[in-house]
Amino acid sequence: MNHDNDNLPRLMSPKEAAAATSLSRPLLTLMAAEGQFPKPVRLGERRIAFVRSEVMDWIDERIAARAAA
Repeated sequence: MNHDNDNLPRLMSPKEAAAATSLSRPLLTLMAAEGQFPKPVRLGERRIAFVRSEVMDWIDERIAARAAA
């Protein structure tokens, strides 16, 4: 789905991903480790980010699953 985010950075911080999904940062990290959420990109030794389009696609999948149920 096109999210019209051309003006937004391609990566989003864990805080932004948490806000977009309404889930906590620790839960997103756990879900990513279990393959239930997009894996983050390691930017440095202590810094990660999520690919914005993957997070938005994940949200769209949740919405579609609700509509299909």
